Amino acid sequence: MSPSNAGHDARGLIIPIGGAEEKFRDPVILKRFAEACGPASTIAIIPTASQLEDTGARYVEIFKELGIANPISLAFNTREDCHNEAMLAELITAAGIFLTGGNQLRLSTTLGGTPVAQAIRRRNAEGVHVAGTSAGAGFMSEHMIAFGDEGYTPRANMVTLSPGLGLTNKIIVDQHFHQRERRGRLLTTISYNPFAVGVGLGEDTAAIIGPDDTLEVIGSGGVTIIDPSGIEYSSMDSAHRDDPVCIVGAKLHILVDGWRYDLVTKKAIQPQEARV
Repeated sequence: MSPSNAGHDARGLIIPIGGAEEKFRDPVILKRFAEACGPASTIAIIPTASQLEDTGARYVEIFKELGIANPISLAFNTREDCHNEAMLAELITAAGIFLTGGNQLRLSTTLGGTPVAQAIRRRNAEGVHVAGTSAGAGFMSEHMIAFGDEGYTPRANMVTLSPGLGLTNKIIVDQHFHQRERRGRLLTTISYNPFAVGVGLGEDTAAIIGPDDTLEVIGSGGVTIIDPSGIEYSSMDSAHRDDPVCIVGAKLHILVDGWRYDLVTKKAIQPQEARV
Protein backbone atom coordinates (compact mmCIF):
# COMPACT_ATOMS: atom_id res chain seq x y z
CA MET A 1 0.00 0.00 0.00
CA SER A 2 1.28 3.46 -0.84
CA PRO A 3 -0.16 6.96 -0.41
CA SER A 4 -2.80 8.06 -2.89
CA ASN A 5 -1.53 10.07 -5.82
CA ALA A 6 -2.44 13.73 -6.09
CA GLY A 7 -0.79 17.05 -6.72
CA HIS A 8 1.82 17.59 -4.01
CA ASP A 9 0.30 20.87 -2.83
CA ALA A 10 -3.23 19.48 -2.77
CA ARG A 11 -2.90 16.99 0.08
CA GLY A 12 -4.66 17.74 3.33
CA LEU A 13 -2.95 17.80 6.70
CA ILE A 14 -2.06 14.52 8.40
CA ILE A 15 -2.25 14.95 12.18
CA PRO A 16 -1.27 12.00 14.38
CA ILE A 17 -1.89 12.71 18.08
CA GLY A 18 -0.16 10.81 20.88
CA GLY A 19 -3.35 10.19 22.83
CA ALA A 20 -4.85 11.73 26.00
CA GLU A 21 -5.16 15.09 24.24
CA GLU A 22 -6.65 17.90 26.31
CA LYS A 23 -10.34 18.13 25.43
CA PHE A 24 -11.81 20.82 27.66
CA ARG A 25 -9.62 23.38 29.47
CA ASP A 26 -7.28 24.31 26.62
CA PRO A 27 -7.79 21.88 23.72
CA VAL A 28 -4.96 23.29 21.61
CA ILE A 29 -4.63 20.29 19.29
CA LEU A 30 -8.32 19.69 18.63
CA LYS A 31 -8.85 23.44 18.21
CA ARG A 32 -6.07 23.61 15.61
CA PHE A 33 -7.64 20.72 13.68
CA ALA A 34 -11.09 22.35 13.89
CA GLU A 35 -9.73 25.68 12.65
CA ALA A 36 -8.02 23.97 9.71
CA CYS A 37 -11.32 22.34 8.72
CA GLY A 38 -13.33 25.56 9.15
CA PRO A 39 -16.28 26.30 11.47
CA ALA A 40 -18.94 25.83 8.80
CA SER A 41 -17.65 22.39 7.90
CA THR A 42 -18.52 18.77 8.56
CA ILE A 43 -16.05 16.72 10.58
CA ALA A 44 -16.57 12.97 10.26
CA ILE A 45 -15.61 11.14 13.46
CA ILE A 46 -14.76 7.45 13.09
CA PRO A 47 -14.83 5.71 16.50
CA THR A 48 -14.13 2.23 15.08
CA ALA A 49 -11.06 1.67 17.25
CA SER A 50 -13.02 2.18 20.46
CA GLN A 51 -15.28 -0.35 22.14
CA LEU A 52 -16.96 2.34 24.23
CA GLU A 53 -20.40 3.20 22.88
CA ASP A 54 -20.19 6.90 23.74
CA THR A 55 -16.80 7.67 22.12
CA GLY A 56 -18.23 9.05 18.89
CA ALA A 57 -20.91 11.09 20.66
CA ARG A 58 -18.34 12.54 23.06
CA TYR A 59 -16.19 13.86 20.20
CA VAL A 60 -19.29 15.23 18.48
CA GLU A 61 -19.93 17.37 21.56
CA ILE A 62 -16.28 18.41 21.80
CA PHE A 63 -16.18 19.61 18.20
CA LYS A 64 -19.50 21.42 18.66
CA GLU A 65 -17.94 23.27 21.61
CA LEU A 66 -15.07 24.20 19.30
CA GLY A 67 -17.53 25.81 16.88
CA ILE A 68 -17.82 23.13 14.20
CA ALA A 69 -21.24 23.36 12.56
CA ASN A 70 -21.73 19.70 11.72
CA PRO A 71 -19.63 17.11 13.53
CA ILE A 72 -20.97 13.60 12.87
CA SER A 73 -20.06 10.16 14.18
CA LEU A 74 -19.96 7.36 11.61
CA ALA A 75 -20.33 3.93 13.18
CA PHE A 76 -18.22 1.73 10.90
CA ASN A 77 -18.29 -1.12 13.40
CA THR A 78 -18.15 -4.01 10.92
CA ARG A 79 -16.78 -4.56 7.45
CA GLU A 80 -20.37 -4.67 6.22
CA ASP A 81 -20.89 -1.16 7.65
CA CYS A 82 -17.98 0.00 5.50
CA HIS A 83 -20.14 -0.53 2.41
CA ASN A 84 -23.07 1.53 3.77
CA GLU A 85 -23.74 4.08 1.02
CA ALA A 86 -25.37 6.65 3.28
CA MET A 87 -22.43 6.75 5.69
CA LEU A 88 -19.94 6.76 2.82
CA ALA A 89 -21.74 9.77 1.35
CA GLU A 90 -21.32 11.60 4.67
CA LEU A 91 -17.64 10.66 4.80
CA ILE A 92 -16.73 11.86 1.31
CA THR A 93 -18.35 15.28 1.81
CA ALA A 94 -16.56 16.00 5.11
CA ALA A 95 -13.84 18.66 5.34
CA GLY A 96 -12.11 16.77 8.13
CA ILE A 97 -11.88 13.16 9.29
CA PHE A 98 -11.03 12.21 12.88
CA LEU A 99 -10.03 8.69 13.97
CA THR A 100 -10.46 8.06 17.69
CA GLY A 101 -8.33 5.97 20.01
CA GLY A 102 -8.82 2.38 21.05
CA ASN A 103 -7.26 -0.62 19.30
CA GLN A 104 -5.38 -0.01 16.05
CA LEU A 105 -5.84 -3.62 14.94
CA ARG A 106 -9.58 -3.07 15.15
CA LEU A 107 -9.10 -0.19 12.71
CA SER A 108 -6.95 -2.16 10.28
CA THR A 109 -9.04 -5.33 10.34
CA THR A 110 -12.35 -3.46 10.04
CA LEU A 111 -11.49 -0.67 7.60
CA GLY A 112 -8.58 -2.19 5.66
CA GLY A 113 -9.38 -2.85 1.99
CA THR A 114 -12.87 -1.33 2.23
CA PRO A 115 -14.44 1.72 0.54
CA VAL A 116 -13.97 3.61 3.82
CA ALA A 117 -10.18 3.26 3.78
CA GLN A 118 -10.11 4.06 0.08
CA ALA A 119 -12.26 7.17 0.61
CA ILE A 120 -10.09 8.48 3.46
CA ARG A 121 -6.93 8.05 1.39
CA ARG A 122 -8.49 9.66 -1.69
CA ARG A 123 -10.01 12.58 0.20
CA ASN A 124 -6.77 13.33 2.07
CA ALA A 125 -4.94 13.37 -1.28
CA GLU A 126 -7.57 15.85 -2.50
CA GLY A 127 -7.14 18.22 0.45
CA VAL A 128 -9.23 16.89 3.34
CA HIS A 129 -7.50 17.02 6.72
CA VAL A 130 -7.19 13.74 8.64
CA ALA A 131 -6.38 13.53 12.35
CA GLY A 132 -6.12 10.50 14.58
CA THR A 133 -5.46 10.08 18.27
CA SER A 134 -3.70 7.15 19.95
CA ALA A 135 -4.73 4.07 17.91
CA GLY A 136 -6.01 6.41 15.21
CA ALA A 137 -2.53 7.97 15.01
CA GLY A 138 -0.79 4.62 14.78
CA PHE A 139 -3.04 3.53 11.92
CA MET A 140 -2.38 6.52 9.65
CA SER A 141 0.91 5.57 8.02
CA GLU A 142 1.71 2.82 5.51
CA HIS A 143 3.18 0.57 8.19
CA MET A 144 1.59 0.31 11.63
CA ILE A 145 2.81 -1.03 14.96
CA ALA A 146 0.12 -3.60 15.74
CA PHE A 147 1.48 -4.37 19.20
CA GLY A 148 4.77 -4.76 21.02
CA ASP A 149 6.62 -4.78 24.32
CA GLU A 150 7.63 -1.78 26.37
CA GLY A 151 11.18 -0.86 27.32
CA TYR A 152 14.08 1.34 26.29
CA THR A 153 16.30 -1.23 24.57
CA PRO A 154 15.41 -2.59 21.10
CA ARG A 155 15.03 -6.39 21.06
CA ALA A 156 14.42 -8.98 18.39
CA ASN A 157 10.73 -9.91 18.12
CA MET A 158 9.77 -6.90 20.24
CA VAL A 159 7.27 -5.58 17.69
CA THR A 160 4.61 -6.94 15.36
CA LEU A 161 3.84 -4.77 12.33
CA SER A 162 0.74 -4.59 10.16
CA PRO A 163 -0.26 -2.63 7.06
CA GLY A 164 -1.79 0.71 8.03
CA LEU A 165 -4.05 3.19 6.27
CA GLY A 166 -1.28 4.46 3.99
CA LEU A 167 -1.69 8.24 4.13
CA THR A 168 2.11 8.53 4.20
CA ASN A 169 5.05 6.17 3.89
CA LYS A 170 7.58 8.63 5.33
CA ILE A 171 6.92 7.90 9.03
CA ILE A 172 6.05 5.14 11.46
CA VAL A 173 4.14 6.38 14.50
CA ASP A 174 4.13 5.20 18.10
CA GLN A 175 1.76 6.82 20.58
CA HIS A 176 1.75 7.33 24.39
CA PHE A 177 5.47 7.20 23.70
CA HIS A 178 7.16 8.63 26.78
CA GLN A 179 4.47 7.59 29.24
CA ARG A 180 4.67 3.91 28.24
CA GLU A 181 8.42 3.63 27.63
CA ARG A 182 8.16 2.74 23.94
CA ARG A 183 11.55 3.87 22.68
CA GLY A 184 12.77 0.28 22.32
CA ARG A 185 9.89 -0.84 20.15
CA LEU A 186 10.14 2.17 17.83
CA LEU A 187 13.89 1.57 17.42
CA THR A 188 13.14 -2.10 16.74
CA THR A 189 10.58 -1.09 14.13
CA ILE A 190 12.87 1.20 12.16
CA SER A 191 15.71 -1.33 12.31
CA TYR A 192 13.63 -3.81 10.30
CA ASN A 193 13.96 -1.49 7.30
CA PRO A 194 15.68 1.86 7.95
CA PHE A 195 13.59 3.91 5.55
CA ALA A 196 10.70 5.59 7.38
CA VAL A 197 11.37 8.10 10.15
CA GLY A 198 10.22 6.96 13.59
CA VAL A 199 7.85 9.44 15.27
CA GLY A 200 7.22 8.83 18.98
CA LEU A 201 4.34 11.00 20.18
CA GLY A 202 3.95 11.93 23.82
CA GLU A 203 0.45 12.35 25.22
CA ASP A 204 -1.35 15.64 24.52
CA THR A 205 1.11 16.18 21.67
CA ALA A 206 0.63 16.05 17.91
CA ALA A 207 2.66 16.17 14.72
CA ILE A 208 1.00 18.29 12.03
CA ILE A 209 2.36 17.09 8.69
CA GLY A 210 1.78 19.46 5.81
CA PRO A 211 1.68 18.67 2.07
CA ASP A 212 5.36 19.64 1.85
CA ASP A 213 6.20 16.84 4.34
CA THR A 214 7.26 19.28 7.03
CA LEU A 215 6.16 18.17 10.49
CA GLU A 216 5.17 20.74 13.15
CA VAL A 217 5.01 19.82 16.84
CA ILE A 218 2.06 21.11 18.85
CA GLY A 219 0.93 20.37 22.39
CA SER A 220 2.20 20.12 25.95
CA GLY A 221 4.60 17.18 25.56
CA GLY A 222 7.41 16.12 23.28
CA VAL A 223 7.92 14.26 20.04
CA THR A 224 10.83 11.87 19.61
CA ILE A 225 12.14 11.75 16.05
CA ILE A 226 14.36 8.80 15.11
CA ASP A 227 16.11 9.30 11.78
CA PRO A 228 17.40 5.93 10.51
CA SER A 229 19.03 7.22 7.35
CA GLY A 230 22.50 7.24 8.89
CA ILE A 231 22.38 3.76 10.39
CA GLU A 232 25.76 2.11 9.78
CA TYR A 233 25.12 -1.22 11.47
CA SER A 234 22.28 -3.24 13.02
CA SER A 235 22.43 -6.70 14.57
CA MET A 236 18.72 -7.30 13.92
CA ASP A 237 19.35 -9.87 11.17
CA SER A 238 21.48 -12.08 13.47
CA ALA A 239 19.75 -11.54 16.82
CA HIS A 240 17.93 -14.45 18.43
CA ARG A 241 14.45 -14.10 19.90
CA ASP A 242 14.34 -11.49 22.71
CA ASP A 243 18.03 -10.62 22.28
CA PRO A 244 18.97 -6.95 22.66
CA VAL A 245 19.76 -5.39 19.29
CA CYS A 246 22.75 -3.20 18.49
CA ILE A 247 22.00 -0.15 16.31
CA VAL A 248 24.79 2.24 15.32
CA GLY A 249 24.30 5.59 13.62
CA ALA A 250 20.61 6.37 14.23
CA LYS A 251 19.96 10.04 14.94
CA LEU A 252 17.50 11.06 17.67
CA HIS A 253 15.77 14.40 18.24
CA ILE A 254 13.39 15.46 21.02
CA LEU A 255 11.17 18.27 19.72
CA VAL A 256 8.60 20.34 21.61
CA ASP A 257 5.83 22.78 20.72
CA GLY A 258 6.75 25.07 17.83
CA TRP A 259 9.64 23.02 16.48
CA ARG A 260 9.42 21.54 13.00
CA TYR A 261 11.12 18.71 11.18
CA ASP A 262 11.59 18.32 7.45
CA LEU A 263 10.90 14.68 6.56
CA VAL A 264 12.64 15.12 3.20
CA THR A 265 15.91 16.76 4.27
CA LYS A 266 15.84 15.12 7.74
CA LYS A 267 16.55 18.49 9.40
CA ALA A 268 15.03 19.94 12.59
CA ILE A 269 13.87 23.57 12.29
CA GLN A 270 14.01 25.89 15.30
CA PRO A 271 11.01 28.14 16.09
CA GLN A 272 11.57 31.66 14.76
CA GLU A 273 11.13 33.28 18.18
CA ALA A 274 13.78 30.98 19.73
CA ARG A 275 16.49 31.87 17.21
CA VAL A 276 19.32 34.09 18.39
